[in-house]
Amino acid sequence: MTVVGFIGLGIMGRPMAVNLVKAGFDVIGYSRRPESAGDLVAAGGRAAGSIAEVAAAAEVVVLMVPDSPDVEQVVLGADGLLAHARAGQLLIDMSTVTPQTETAVAKAAAAKGVRTLDAPVSGGEKGAIDGTLSIMVGGAAEDFATARPVFEAVGKTIEHVGPTGAGQIVKAANQLLVGGIIELVSEALLLVEASGVDPDAAVRVLAGGLAGNRVLDLKAANMLARQFQPGFRIDLHHKDLGIVLAAARDAGLSLPVTAVVAQLFVAARAQGLGSLDHSGLLKVVEGLSSTR
Repeated sequence: MTVVGFIGLGIMGRPMAVNLVKAGFDVIGYSRRPESAGDLVAAGGRAAGSIAEVAAAAEVVVLMVPDSPDVEQVVLGADGLLAHARAGQLLIDMSTVTPQTETAVAKAAAAKGVRTLDAPVSGGEKGAIDGTLSIMVGGAAEDFATARPVFEAVGKTIEHVGPTGAGQIVKAANQLLVGGIIELVSEALLLVEASGVDPDAAVRVLAGGLAGNRVLDLKAANMLARQFQPGFRIDLHHKDLGIVLAAARDAGLSLPVTAVVAQLFVAARAQGLGSLDHSGLLKVVEGLSSTR
């Protein structure tokens, strides 16, 4: 069995690591909170006490951590992965971070003989649990081919989209769309509620027509119930929209609707909503009309 190290056992990483075990990989996982490894161990995986232990054991190491500074610390830190790496190892960063972070990691890893892929995912907690994530991969084609069995254990739509950093650019486009759709779904739900229309019936009709989308399918019921238990937190989507706007600036693009949506996420955090699911953006939109 290929030994896969998995660093970051949070909302997304925990079920992904479990699915790797179910697919037959020998998985050794590490989290800053040791209790986060419970599900992995129960599924038949192993818990590591340090990043060094993961690096020593694994042929492939997967990262699923919150932000660019976390990736930099885990990979480039004084006691990080590259300090303990072996030539020939494959590092797959499935976090959502800046393309520049991936370029820096790839350069430092290459000096150690370590191969890298950036492979951010979309699909949220449900996709991670079900093993149906969409995975957008940047890096060398031969490394993508090597990693494909790992990707197939956690995802359904798997695409090699270009060189190092390309995966993060596609993920930025994904987050642009998801954030904008959440905003528009929020406006649509508020409109039907304020007009006295049966919102459940309205959602069924909308989901069956050209307006149908995954946000309606997966989140509308909880949005109508004002239940925002996090599958993907507002704080993280705020971070991702910052990546989008920086990438747009680097490309010389104006993305006006994205900029407005990004400001609504800023407002959500300012109102103390950062720990809610990103569908909690509904609370900010309804607050603009004082409907509740």
